This record gives sequence, structure tokens and C-alpha cells, in this order.
Amino acid sequence: MIKIRRSADRGHRDHGWLDTRHTFSFADYHDPAHVHFGRLRVINEDWIGPGAGFGSHPHADMEILSYVVSGAMEHKDSEGNGTVIRPGEIQRMSAGTGIVYSEYNHSKTAPLHLLQIWILPEARGLKPGYDQKRFDQYRQPNSFCLLAARAGGESAVGLNQDVDLYEGSLDKGGELSQAVAEGREIWLQIVAGNIDINGEVLQAGDGCGIRHETELKFTGLTDSTFLMFDMGR
Repeated sequence: MIKIRRSADRGHRDHGWLDTRHTFSFADYHDPAHVHFGRLRVINEDWIGPGAGFGSHPHADMEILSYVVSGAMEHKDSEGNGTVIRPGEIQRMSAGTGIVYSEYNHSKTAPLHLLQIWILPEARGLKPGYDQKRFDQYRQPNSFCLLAARAGGESAVGLNQDVDLYEGSLDKGGELSQAVAEGREIWLQIVAGNIDINGEVLQAGDGCGIRHETELKFTGLTDSTFLMFDMGR
């Protein structure tokens, strides 16, 4: 079963400095039909103006991933981390018992486009943690690249949850297939381009939840990039 969440149907807020789309309920946007998908709690697609961003604010008990599409994001937190995240990198922050952090557009002239992702952790009260890795050297045409997983990896950041996050890349006409193990569920989020997934066409900004499928077949209708969350139930 493939349940599509179209880009235009997402929650939308334009704050001037921030233009954001919410795949799931977030802040003052609430959709009882789209609160979460399994362990996946938030996918916010944000466009942040030059020099603008989120001032210091706290979070706890959440695995937070940042995936930069274009531009650069400046991060600082109460654990002493101060970094810049660019395309080709993935950032993971385990908020755990509590962490205070800020995120800003690193550029004073160019916009920042990113996906903010929250995953429910396997337990509450974990020790806060931070990880950031570059993965573009592992990208190959028409393939998957592991970005995040419980055990981490060469390119992957570690997660305190049974979730494997992949970036999929497809050339126009390129194909991929992925077996889905029993007891797993999949969320796809299209970052760029258009793809066909088991006969369903998705474009940039669309997402879909997948349950009770044994195999996924992807075809690039254009050059495309997407994220695939492979999660235990």
C-alpha cells in the first residue's frame, strides 16, 4: 500500500524570513491525519532568508537530522558544537535529556534550502549527542547512499532508533529496486525531480508512506534525488 502526501497538501507557513512546508503536524499546524508516520515525526522543508534563522531554543528526547539542499546552515549548541552544514553533508543531533541550539543561514546574501527531520528515539532521557559527516564522495548515479542508521557507518551518522535513512539518486531513465523486509515500513520524500515508484508518479516535495509492499521499483522520469526512510514497526 502506497499512501501519497502531495507537496501542495502539506502545511504551509510564510513568516517572511522563513517559508516552510510541514509534511506532518508541527507548531500551530495540526492535521490529525498526518501527525507522524511510524517513528518519523517531522519533515519540514524550509527556505530561510539570508542571515536569518532560529535563535537559541531547547529540545529534548528527539533525534534531529538536517539535510541541506542548497546554501549553508550555521549551527551552535549548548554542548559546545559550532559548525556549518553544506550540501553533501548530514547532521544528527540527539537532543536526549535536553539541548539548547541555534540554526542560521550562514550566508548574508543567498537563501538556504534544507529539510529538518525529527525521529522519535528508542528511549527517553538519553545523553545528548552530535554527529556530522560528508557523504557526497559515496554518491553514485542510480544508487542508494546510506546517510543515517542505528550503527552509523563510513558516511552514515548514528541514530538512537531502528531507522535507516538513504539518499537515492536517479538519472532520467535510471532504475533502482529495493526489497522491503517483513515488518518494515518506508517513507519516501522527493527532494528534486520526478520519479515513478511502483507505478505512482511523485515530484519534488511529494512524500509517501509505504506498508505491506515487498519490493519497490524506482524509475527516474527526470534527474532526481529522494530520501528513503526504512523503519522497523
